[in-house]
Amino acid sequence: MSVKFALLALLSRGPSTAYQLRKDFDATTSQTWPLNIGQVSTTLQRLRRDGLVAQVSTGRDHDRLVGGSGDEHGTVTEPWQLTAEGHAELDSWWQRPVSRQHRGRDELVVKLALAVIVPGVDVTALVQAQRAAVQRLLHDVTRVRREVDAADVTARLVLDSHIFQSEAELRWLDAVEETVARASELPSRGALSMVAPARVLR
Repeated sequence: MSVKFALLALLSRGPSTAYQLRKDFDATTSQTWPLNIGQVSTTLQRLRRDGLVAQVSTGRDHDRLVGGSGDEHGTVTEPWQLTAEGHAELDSWWQRPVSRQHRGRDELVVKLALAVIVPGVDVTALVQAQRAAVQRLLHDVTRVRREVDAADVTARLVLDSHIFQSEAELRWLDAVEETVARASELPSRGALSMVAPARVLR
């Protein structure tokens, strides 16, 4: 998930402070991908360096601020707004499909691939622990999803994504467990066959 483009999208609605941007992001994602204020501030500084955002006068733009101009302590802070270059960058992002190769390495896939080739690691135990964690998450998210108002499209969209991804991960974990079990019956061939995926993930 790109914090950069999330902030650009939020700023396209109008000037806003770092604190308000964090609040808006958490609200948009139903707090499923929480950001801390440090991440927001650091990203804004990088965006300013790249000419995509700029700080504006609070007095001049106070009435147009999205959600106000203060931070959580009531301190007035300078808001940010998109530059022309920022609008162009955001427009390009809206039109560009998200490629899986740009979503980053999947830690779970890498972890299990390494567990297969590292001596002494109980792959089955790792799979079972991960499955239990995903099942708990799926239960919690499903419960929250039932309570979401039908008109809250944003929350429904985000929560549905988590539900579908969790269900897919559970199916994949079942497949991993079955593959590892079969490979253990043929130690030499099984070990060799499991090394290739680890190389692909580099």
